[in-house]
Amino acid sequence: MDDDRPDVLLTGLLFYDLVLTGLGKPPTPGEEIWTTGMGCGPGGIANLAVAASRFGLRTSLATVFGDDLYGECCRDILCDQEDVDLSLSRTADGWPTPVTVALALPQALGSARAGGTPITDRALVTHGQEPPYSQDVLVGDPPAARTALVHLEARPRDWLAKAAAGGTQIYADVGWDPSQEWSTALLDQLALCHAFLPNETEAMAYTRTDSAVAALGTLSELVPVAVVTRGGDGAVAVDQTTGEYADVPALDVEVLDATGAGDVFGAAFVTASLGGWPLAERLRFAVLAAGLSVRHHGGALAAPGWYGVDRWWHSLTDPDLKRAYGFLADRLPENPGPPVAYAPVTPPARQH
Repeated sequence: MDDDRPDVLLTGLLFYDLVLTGLGKPPTPGEEIWTTGMGCGPGGIANLAVAASRFGLRTSLATVFGDDLYGECCRDILCDQEDVDLSLSRTADGWPTPVTVALALPQALGSARAGGTPITDRALVTHGQEPPYSQDVLVGDPPAARTALVHLEARPRDWLAKAAAGGTQIYADVGWDPSQEWSTALLDQLALCHAFLPNETEAMAYTRTDSAVAALGTLSELVPVAVVTRGGDGAVAVDQTTGEYADVPALDVEVLDATGAGDVFGAAFVTASLGGWPLAERLRFAVLAAGLSVRHHGGALAAPGWYGVDRWWHSLTDPDLKRAYGFLADRLPENPGPPVAYAPVTPPARQH
C-alpha cells in the first residue's frame, strides 16, 4: 500500500534573507563598505523546507507569511518553485514578514580546515515582530507524517507530543541559548524524539561535557539516534536501534556563506534515514549536502538537492572521496531533477 503521508512536517518562523558576502572586514560606525556578493530569498524555517523538498521529500510547512512584498515573494518561491505544501500556513494581515540582513564575515581561521579553507562567521540584523499565530495554532492536531524536523525550545510545544503519539518520528535540533544557562530540562523533550542533531557547542553545553564524543555518549542514552555536528571536523553519531557508530570528516570546500548549513544537514540525514541507509552513509550524505550548500548564498536556496549531489558525484576525481562516497552510485536517483535555482541578487519580479 502506498504511504501518502507527508514525508516531513515543519513549523517555525520564516524570514526574508538578504545575505552579503565578499566583505574583507566588518564595517565600523560611519563607514561604507562595498561588497562583491549578494543573494536574497526565503530563510528561517524555509531552509529546512527547501532542503527537504529538493531531496524529493513530500514537505508540509506550517508558517506565517506577512501580507507584504517579502511574504508574497517567499510564498511564491516555496509553493510554485520548490513544491512545498503550504496548506497549514497562513498569511497575516498587517503583519510584516521578518527581514534579516546577514553579513558573511571572514574569520582569521584559515588553517582550521584541511587545505586552509577559510571559515566564515555572520553578523545578523533582523527587523520583525512576534508572529500572530503560534506553532500550536498553526499545526493544530498535526496531520499524520512520517517525520517532523523540529527546533526544540525551552517551552515544549503541545503539537510535538501529539505528533509523536500519532506515530511521527521526531528529528530535533536546538539553538544557541542567549541566557547561557543551558537548562538540562530541555533534554526532557528528547523522550518524544527519534533523533537529536545538535552542534558540538550546544551538545557539550547541555550535557555538561568537554568533548563532542563525550556529549554524544550522554545523548545516546536519551534518544535512539544521536548526532553531533562539528563544523570543519565533520560529525559523529550513534544509532542505538542498530548498534552503529560513525565518525566522518567534513568536506574541504571553500565557504561562501554558512547560513542554513545545519538545516541542509538535517534534511539530508532525514532523507537517508527514510531510505534505510546504514549510519555511516546517512552521516556522510548529510555532511556532503551541508558542504555543498556553503558554496552558495543564503540558506534555503543554497540547498543542493539530488541535482547538486549528482553533479558533484559525476565530477569527482579524488580517489579517496570516490571510495568514501562510493555508495552514491547505488543511491542516486536515475533522474536527479532539473537544475536548482540558487539565490538571486534581485528579488524575482511579480507574476501577473
